[in-house]
Amino acid sequence: MTAGKDKALVLLSGGQDSTTCLYWAIDRFGKHAVSSIAFDYGQRHRIELECAETIAAAAGVEHHCLPIDTFAALGGDALTDAAIEVDDEISSASGLPNTFVPGRNLIFLTYAAAHAYRRGIDHLVTGVAQTDYSGYPDCREATIASLQETIRLGMESDVHIHAPLMHRSKKQTVELARDLGALEAIGKSHTCYKGRRPPCGECPACRLRAKGFAEAGIADPLLAGT
Repeated sequence: MTAGKDKALVLLSGGQDSTTCLYWAIDRFGKHAVSSIAFDYGQRHRIELECAETIAAAAGVEHHCLPIDTFAALGGDALTDAAIEVDDEISSASGLPNTFVPGRNLIFLTYAAAHAYRRGIDHLVTGVAQTDYSGYPDCREATIASLQETIRLGMESDVHIHAPLMHRSKKQTVELARDLGALEAIGKSHTCYKGRRPPCGECPACRLRAKGFAEAGIADPLLAGT
């Protein structure tokens, strides 16, 4: 059995960034030592859960999906409340776009750490980044470092949270995916906040993805044949 210090759990949403991180983990730890996890939190773009399962199966890694319905019950954001239109306007009250789901990454990483704890896994890999992102405070390096320490103390574990995209632009993320041989898998991923496939091409997530591929000079495999 692989020791915990050599095993990794990837938070795989089914999107471009987490798919890149899956292949980063496989490259670093080896396919045999990598598994993935997704969260059903009532997101309007639920197609990403199917994409995550498909991507994990194609990569040959074990995959789990945990149900978390509390965010949908809380409401108030465009990703869990269908009555709120997705846009990138900044709220005067919070200073954040309406796609921000308060506490989402904190909860995801805590659940992932609990899942990993039960399976003797010491490494968590997440696709959060503080460059080319929407200003979400739970994507920042300081937040992730603080949460890692909190989980270590709260679970008496030696967990390590890796965020290989933290300081990469979307262009650099696309280039990393290419170098890792992940482009075919990214063709199976989903980014559109509106849950459309083919993607809407208009929401903040679609525009940011398109910008990254355009700047890298690489065709988005998701759009091939559309």
